[in-house]
Parts: sequence; structure tokens; C-alpha cells
Amino acid sequence: MKRVLPLLALAGLVASPAAFTAVFAADTGQPSGVVSLTASANTEVPKDLMSVTLTTTRDGQDANAVQTALKQALEAALAEARKAAKPKEVDVHTGNFSLYPRYTNKGVISGWQGTAELVVEGRDMPALGQLVARIPTMTIGRVSYGLSREARERNESEVAARAIASYKAQAAEIAKQFGYSGYVIREVNVQANEQPGNVVPMMRMQAMAKSADDAPLPVEAGKAQVIVTVTGTVQMTK
Repeated sequence: MKRVLPLLALAGLVASPAAFTAVFAADTGQPSGVVSLTASANTEVPKDLMSVTLTTTRDGQDANAVQTALKQALEAALAEARKAAKPKEVDVHTGNFSLYPRYTNKGVISGWQGTAELVVEGRDMPALGQLVARIPTMTIGRVSYGLSREARERNESEVAARAIASYKAQAAEIAKQFGYSGYVIREVNVQANEQPGNVVPMMRMQAMAKSADDAPLPVEAGKAQVIVTVTGTVQMTK
């Protein structure tokens, strides 16, 4: 995930010393003493958000019958999930609901197959792990972990401050090395990134669900990296 941070909202990274380009153009129409700089900083943060997608599949000769069976399975799962719902801690919403025909090798419809999904997500990971074990009408399709918006923004502020401080220190040092007394910023861009959360493949999770029966889903969220990168140009001044 990449986000552009507003510069005015930031309070002030370890950077590569070689990550710059000095511009001394012979053409008088181009500015001289301009340097392009890049600096970045990062931190590891425990993932505090879990998302579980539950899925079920039905098939048969009649499209309406397949659709009805999917609705019944989804409604039963929703009824159980709503009992545990708590804002931000355990949130519930439906996912993909699809119905499509099966064809013979002659192109004739031979039946119908459909899929329904239910997504439960939030910050209360133990509660989510216990909830999915209590939904017998659906199996676990995929599990992912990530950072909540609050955790991401809280850490972005600290990392961005370090990134900008490193950018400024780098600009001052380079200006000094070129014999200038200082610098002014011409343009700057601040971007924040979060590494993608872990995703557990569907086949593995379905096998786990079948073998563990009603046992709670094991939870190990791990950590995410919050990275802020500052790029731009400065005008070195005498």
C-alpha cells in the first residue's frame, strides 16, 4: 500500500549517501547547483488487524435451487457471526456471491454452480479465531493480517519525521561538500508504504478446517513494515 503524506502535516531516514544527482548545466536556461535527493526510513510494527474470508460452494441441476442453498448457508453463517460482532473489534460483511452454469463439451448447460463468501475482520484476533470455528456452513477460504488505519498513521508520523530529518541533513552535507553555504528546497514528495499482509492459501486453510473441526483458528499475525520515502530536489545556495 502506498500513500502520499501531506508535507505540512509532518513534524520534520537512514538514506543511501549516493542517492543524489548534482545538476550543473552548461545551458544558461537551466538552473545550476540543483541536487536530486532520496531518503527513507522504516520501522517494524506488530500487525493488529485480521481478516478471514469464509466460503461455501453449491452445485446442482436447477439454478434456483443452487441459489437458495447458497442463501441458506450464508444466512446461517451471518446469524452466528452477528452474535460476536463488535465495532472495529469484530466486523462482519458479505463478500462475493456468484452463480454460473456448467457446460458439456458440446456447449450445452449441464448444471449450475455457485459460491458465497462471508468476511469477518477486526482487531480482536482470538475472538475471530473462535468465531470461524462456530460456523459449520462455510469453510475458511483465506486469512490475511495487516495494520489498522490508526496503527499505520501513528507509526507513519514517527517514521516520516526521521525520513525528513535525514533528507535535510543529507541536503546540508552535500551542499557543504560542494562548497555552498546552504540550500533551499525546490520540490519534495513524501510517500508512505506498508508491506502486504500475509495470506494463507485457500487449500491449506480448508484442510486445516476439516481436520480441526470446531477448534479455534490458530492466530499468529507477525509484523509489518511501515516505510516512508522522501524524494525531491534542493537548490544549493552561496
